[in-house]
Amino acid sequence: MLETTETSVEIVKMIATAATIAVGAIAPAIAIGIIGSKGLEAIGRNPEAASKVQTSMVLGLAFAEAISIYALVIALIIKFV
Repeated sequence: MLETTETSVEIVKMIATAATIAVGAIAPAIAIGIIGSKGLEAIGRNPEAASKVQTSMVLGLAFAEAISIYALVIALIIKFV
């Protein structure tokens, strides 16, 4: 049985949505892990600079997390438009 064009478009939209959210979740997760690791290494080497390192680390974590939120928005746009 042949699929209709409308069904094919829905399948492509589902695959695009899944790929968008997968890449949009994996990349920031890796970045957050690296940022946390390097921040703790820096604090371990120089405990006196912990407040400066922590501030920069939290800012970097927020930016990395924002990327995953952008990917979620794009995935929702693909799914519902």
